[in-house]
Amino acid sequence: MDVPLIEFRDVTKRFGDRTILDQISLKIYENQITTIIGKSGTGKSVLLKHIIGLLEPDEGTILFRGRPVREMEKGEWEAYRSQVSYMFQNNALFDSLSVFDNIALPLRQTTNLRKREVMRKVMTRIQQTELTDVARKYPSELSGGMQKRVALARALVTDPKIVLFDEPTTGQDPIRKNIILGMIAHYRRIFGFTAVLISHDIPDVFFIADRIILLWEGKAAFEGTYEESTQLDHPMIDEFLHSLEGFQDELTGLLSKQVFKNRYTVTLQKGKLDTTISAILFTVDFDLVAELFDAPVFEILKIMGENINDYFGPLGGFSARHQRNQLLTILPHITLADAQSLLDTFALRLREKAFADIQAVIRSRMGADVCLNLSVKAGIIEGKSTDDIDTIIAMAESSQKTVAVYRCDQGGEA
Repeated sequence: MDVPLIEFRDVTKRFGDRTILDQISLKIYENQITTIIGKSGTGKSVLLKHIIGLLEPDEGTILFRGRPVREMEKGEWEAYRSQVSYMFQNNALFDSLSVFDNIALPLRQTTNLRKREVMRKVMTRIQQTELTDVARKYPSELSGGMQKRVALARALVTDPKIVLFDEPTTGQDPIRKNIILGMIAHYRRIFGFTAVLISHDIPDVFFIADRIILLWEGKAAFEGTYEESTQLDHPMIDEFLHSLEGFQDELTGLLSKQVFKNRYTVTLQKGKLDTTISAILFTVDFDLVAELFDAPVFEILKIMGENINDYFGPLGGFSARHQRNQLLTILPHITLADAQSLLDTFALRLREKAFADIQAVIRSRMGADVCLNLSVKAGIIEGKSTDDIDTIIAMAESSQKTVAVYRCDQGGEA
């Protein structure tokens, strides 16, 4: 890889007799979303505060683009700090300022923008975080979840190059969590900033993370992708992942990716060549998602997940979301012909029932005059229990065909 954007080399931080970071070394790369996970008290927030300069290490070195931060001149350090935005875990909102003024504060303090441009930028963030109705209210008048969205809007209002998110989805319901995570991923793609998150929201956060850093007892026990973490033979990784086995994908109600893989292995007795399976990979494609960021994408995925669970679950099928808009269903001991028949019936259910529910959500969230088309593709394959999940997904993806289409501009099904 290239030179890391930010690197910790043997960094130690103590508070009194307690060592929080213990000679920790890690790397954060530019234009990626890095998620830091770990149990409470492992130093996740302390690590973020070192990146922005709110804390200094007792030992070790922090580098920015290969240059030790401690060696930077004042102007160089201030230039670095101006590129970094921070969303505090406790929000750090000013009770004496309205929502609008809290979000506008970084622009007023750090830029020379005219009043009209400040208003435009602030109102854009307010609309994107669904705060329009509370723009003139004060933080004390808002719920904890809504205060979190105000803090998120303020962190993004300056279009920063590096954004540090300290538990950005705490206090949110499953749909709102995914909207916030989707917003982070959306802005990273559009503006190319580097995002560093600490989060307990598993597995939701894995759908947007490029890399994961696991903190354990003050050290970085693992750095890499989520898929790599599940394959690593390391006692700390095993213990942490074991603690997640009860987690579901809160948004869809389907299994988490890790639980899905475990069930795949146990249910199908991996290694027996005579175990037949069928797999269906669903992909939900949306119109105008990039332009209409307020589209109810995650509500629609929730409806899809519920319908998949309700239909295939009683048949012995089990499902998980493997990409943000892809859902995989495994049907043990079912032939390809039978699975195709089940898929045909499910596609009819989508067109007759699920799309009606989706239409209601679109109208309630976006208004009767807004048009949002969508389509559902499905790829179906027959395989053996010895096939790994990645192979199944690749084969099913290559065979995908459109099975249901909703076109609001034509009054429904196309």
